Formats: sequence, C-alpha cells, structure tokens
Amino acid sequence: MASRLATANDGPVSRGSSVAASAGLGVLAAAIGYLVTYVLIVDEVRDVFGGDVADWKGVAWYFYNAHLVDVETTGSFGSFGGSSTVDFIAESGSTSATLLYVVPPLVLLGTGAVLVRRWNVADIGEAVTVGAPVTVGYAVVVGLGALVAESSSEGSVFGIEASGSVAPELLPAIVLGGIFYPLVFATAGAVLATAFDSR
Repeated sequence: MASRLATANDGPVSRGSSVAASAGLGVLAAAIGYLVTYVLIVDEVRDVFGGDVADWKGVAWYFYNAHLVDVETTGSFGSFGGSSTVDFIAESGSTSATLLYVVPPLVLLGTGAVLVRRWNVADIGEAVTVGAPVTVGYAVVVGLGALVAESSSEGSVFGIEASGSVAPELLPAIVLGGIFYPLVFATAGAVLATAFDSR
C-alpha cells in the first residue's frame, strides 16, 4: 500500500495528513448529524419537555437515541432512589423522530465517500485507511457531548432532599455511538465509493 495519497488538486500528501483530515471530518460529521437532528426534532422536544430542559440538551438526547444509546434517568427522594433508561425516539412514534435512526448512518456514509473523492483513493485497502480515522473525531465529540448533555436538579420537599438527573449512558455513548457507528459506516462509505469509482 502506498504511504502517500494524492488530492484532487494537489500533489501527494502524507498518510498523517489524511488521518488528521479524516478525524477532522469526524468532528464535522457529528456536528452535521446533530444539526439535522435539531431541525427534525426541536419542535417535539419543546412539546415534550415544555421548557424545563434546554432545547439543545433535549435534542442531544434524541441524537444519542438515534445511535441506539439509551438516556438514563436517576432520581432520589430522601433515602429512596432508582434509575431507568428511556428511548425518546421509540416512545415518540412520530415520523420525524423515526427518521432520526437513519441520520447518523447517512451522514457517516457520506463522510466516507467525501474522503475517497478528496484523496483520490484507488483501492479498498486505502479506503479503509482513510475512512476508519473518522472514528477519532466522532468519538471525541460524542463522548464530550454525553457529558455536557446531562441535566440535573435538586430540591427539598418538606425538608426531605430530592434530586434527579437525565443524561445519555456514557459507556454506550462512547463505544456504540462514538466508535462503532463511525467505524462501520464511514469505512463502509469509503469502501463503497471506491468500489463504485473503480467500475
């Protein structure tokens, strides 16, 4: 396998540059996926949460659900407490919510195809090498997003402390949403684009 790839407009570039570009496109792919999710579901988020949760956090929960990552709710009232998980998309039943399941795969397939075109990839081995590093940038965004998308509250009722929080499950968010999705779909997009171009 060659250690250098050629861009469409320039001469050869190093493998390190292509990995960095792929990781950068992973960040961009996560942002695009979130923005498409926002456009499709923000009205439902406002209806469901009624202003109790910031729109961007509610949309983020749907975004993680679109990666098959559940959102965990925990609560405690005095010495009693518990937790459960929820999939807002599955509970919604609206068409725009159901469409969210295809957003991450489509965005990542497109990202892999763009990389193949950008680097003039000619064989399947190079396609894998160019598509797989998308995972790096995507995993960083999805991992950090899971942390900042937490919503928590505390209070007191008749002198008894109460608290609750809602957030994407962190480990599944990183492993499933951040690593598995881009590794499978961005790489598949690169491989498919290469195979189509070589016909």
